Amino acid sequence: MIRIIPDVLDAAGVTKLRSLIDAADWTDGNETSGPQAALAKQNQQLPEFGDTAAEAGRFVLEALGRTPLFIAAALPLKIYPPYFNRYTGGDTFGDHIDNAIRMRRGSDFRMRADLSATLFLADPDSYDGGGLVVEGFTEAPGLKLPAGHLVLYPSTTVHRVEPVTSGSRVASFMWIQSMIRDQGQRNLLFDLDMGVQGAAMALGQGDQTVVRLTGVYHNLLRRWADS
Repeated sequence: MIRIIPDVLDAAGVTKLRSLIDAADWTDGNETSGPQAALAKQNQQLPEFGDTAAEAGRFVLEALGRTPLFIAAALPLKIYPPYFNRYTGGDTFGDHIDNAIRMRRGSDFRMRADLSATLFLADPDSYDGGGLVVEGFTEAPGLKLPAGHLVLYPSTTVHRVEPVTSGSRVASFMWIQSMIRDQGQRNLLFDLDMGVQGAAMALGQGDQTVVRLTGVYHNLLRRWADS
């Protein structure tokens, strides 16, 4: 299931992040591609181990940590340090599936990719094309979100970025290992969490129904979670 997470960054946050990454030197996006992706990918990317990517990545991770809807939807155990890419002049990324295991070169960091995320950093009217297409999700054909909004989708899906025919599509992207490996269980927990929050607003946090539903949520999380 696709989840739209609005306002991970506000306008000031987008401006600050763009001023940082736009001033950096970009490189061929295939420096971090696997064999399959390299056949389909044509874009630019911030060097993975550069100072700018590290600073910008920390900025994004801090913003995600302040976004309750992202936490509820992803239930993150690990997040791969964010990448940053730019599509211009016909750049595209054809159909592909993200690698199941992400390993960071030169370290012992490795993780299972359960969820993929794209944080849009350019307003959709500033470029033509560049829609994110996730196979099987007809509710989001050619998805283009406002700057600062994030889309979360299963890493198991075939997806692509359509060619950018004018302007510049700038985004951050990353992978998440969830505490809940099973997508169906993760969806149930998200729906239950949203229901508990709605009941708490209507009935009050101390209402016994809310207390019991909160207990059900945490006991299911306790039963299913990897930590």
